[in-house]
Amino acid sequence: MKARRVEQYLTRYGVQQVRPVVAGSREGIEQAVVIPAIAERSSLFRTLASLAENPADDLRRTLVICVVNNHRPPLAAAEEIADNRDTLAILAAIVSGNYPPRASWADIRSDLQTILHSELRTAFIDASSPGREIPDQDGGVGTARKIGMDAALGILGRGGDPAAPVCCLDSDTLVENTYLPAVRAHFAATGNPAAVIAYAHQIPADPALRAAICCYELFLRSYVIGLSFARSPYAFHAIGSTMACSTEGYVGVRGMNRRGAAEDFHFLNKIAKTGTIGQISATTVMPSARISHRVPFGTGQRMTRFISGGNDEYRVYAPPIFVILREWISALSADPDRDGESALAEAESIHRRLGEYLRLCRFTDDWRRIRNNCRDPRQLRRQFHLWFDGLRTLRLVHHLSRHEFPPVPMFAGLAQLFGLFGLAVPPGKNFDGVPDTDDQYEILSLVRSAFPES
Repeated sequence: MKARRVEQYLTRYGVQQVRPVVAGSREGIEQAVVIPAIAERSSLFRTLASLAENPADDLRRTLVICVVNNHRPPLAAAEEIADNRDTLAILAAIVSGNYPPRASWADIRSDLQTILHSELRTAFIDASSPGREIPDQDGGVGTARKIGMDAALGILGRGGDPAAPVCCLDSDTLVENTYLPAVRAHFAATGNPAAVIAYAHQIPADPALRAAICCYELFLRSYVIGLSFARSPYAFHAIGSTMACSTEGYVGVRGMNRRGAAEDFHFLNKIAKTGTIGQISATTVMPSARISHRVPFGTGQRMTRFISGGNDEYRVYAPPIFVILREWISALSADPDRDGESALAEAESIHRRLGEYLRLCRFTDDWRRIRNNCRDPRQLRRQFHLWFDGLRTLRLVHHLSRHEFPPVPMFAGLAQLFGLFGLAVPPGKNFDGVPDTDDQYEILSLVRSAFPES
């Protein structure tokens, strides 16, 4: 990728350079890891220590950029700002190769020793101090990721390697010691614009939290399994701490969005329209299972909701929804060169609620414009999947779930999903009702093994 294209992106779409990257030498950097952090002093250095366990050669070629961020008060609480101030001081000492004052690091001694005695190349961006905060109107995590990824692009993109990876982590996510080489090898070999890495949530010792994260991860995986059965090109998990993209892929979609939540879903949905989202299974990332109130949905919110006991969380989307989705995708893929009315009539023959949804989306009007601008069936198929993207797919699933196929008990639904793939539920596994916590974890392990790309 030409350096001029990087400069054009940064000029037109990049964040303003009021927040410099504080780093040592930038020579020899071939990949980057971006970690947003807000009031994460207690977990960030554990994450950095897990990265530091990667091979020394990979650490030497990688820059880890921590984006310490918050909004201005009163949008940010005083304790968050104070936590960030301490985090910045510790990061400044690490970048200079020194230990911070003893009083500030006694509780993270082991992690700091691991970091400082490794080849880890750490950098940080101060998006927390007065005058450098996240703008009031912007979301938190999306903007923080963008600040860090734009900075990484400025360092990597000028090197001219379009496959240079930019990885996303969260400040409470652990990685294996194969993380950096696995990501680098994937992008060097495939040319994918982006990829998602295999994941497994950290399993808490507390039985209630353990049940909560097992439930949530099974829900997440059930959706991707359903999309895989439907043969959707959007059958990949959208978890921010599992994402990675090439510099070329990043520039191709004008970078990360500024959303305060679901920034990962929308980023991957957009980049999937430019090429295949790869699956990296040679390593695993381990997101946290903690409770959080920062965003209106996602892991923290689902954990909170589970513990509060307000809803029946042991539910998944009804598997017949994915049968309908598969028939719809297959019908358009088999014969894309037809008018919208004919395609809509077939959709209604598949299921009346599918036809209803397509009418709400004004499918026939859009399809008329698409056909007028396509030369052949191959281009029409591609344009169909650009139109019927991950967001429209999710909205169809919600439409069918709301009006015709309500969510089903989780473990019975998982057994049905196994059946769609011709797989039998292993003997001795209880998929009736809600198994006890140990059995739930065994079932989660089984799903991870049977459907590793979910």
